[in-house]
Amino acid sequence: MNSLKQTARIVGILYLIITVFAPFSMMYVPSTLIAPGDAATTANNTLASEGLFRAGIASDAVVFLIEIVLTVMLYVLLKPVSKTLSLAAAFARLAMTVIQGINLLNYFMVLLLLSGADYLSGFEPNQLHALVLLFFNAHEYVAFIWGLFFGLHLLALGYLVYRSGYIPRILGVLLVVTSLCYLTQSFGNILCPTYKEIFTTIGFVAIIEIAFPVWLLIKGVKEQQPATTEVG
Repeated sequence: MNSLKQTARIVGILYLIITVFAPFSMMYVPSTLIAPGDAATTANNTLASEGLFRAGIASDAVVFLIEIVLTVMLYVLLKPVSKTLSLAAAFARLAMTVIQGINLLNYFMVLLLLSGADYLSGFEPNQLHALVLLFFNAHEYVAFIWGLFFGLHLLALGYLVYRSGYIPRILGVLLVVTSLCYLTQSFGNILCPTYKEIFTTIGFVAIIEIAFPVWLLIKGVKEQQPATTEVG
């Protein structure tokens, strides 16, 4: 139980570190640089704030590196409930993390297109600007892909928390609700992109996920034998 308590604290700390870096790279930087539908302005904004853009890339890198450690710690924390389901949750989150890392290639393509290298002289400025906006948009849409893996992870995580017996059941319920928000946002944007604003609003409900790490950091886990769902 002492080991679980320590693991819970670590999970809480790592989770909260991610909540500091992720909004900067995933929300603030894109909203500052991207002018929807205006390729030239987007390119000029990026050139004028290259340092901010690179800081966003670095912040994204910090997030997915921490995610790897967090994935392992969550597995350890909830393995007593069900090794099989904990492993499934871990694989889903790890898949999400890999996609997040690969998605940074879209941002590096933006930097290459705006680098002024000689081999880019074959492109007209408006063509380069259009490609810059294309890769920004590609980065945004890949987020809907990793959101599917994250939704699956949270669904399994929520069930494990609910059945654990050493973490409040309400947190498991909140995680399942968060899972449904991510899945709705991703599938909604894939199937009905016309209603992107609505699905984005639904995605903001996922902020309730923060209750999970806050509880683990402040309260930890209860001193009782975890309920197990494992068969055999």
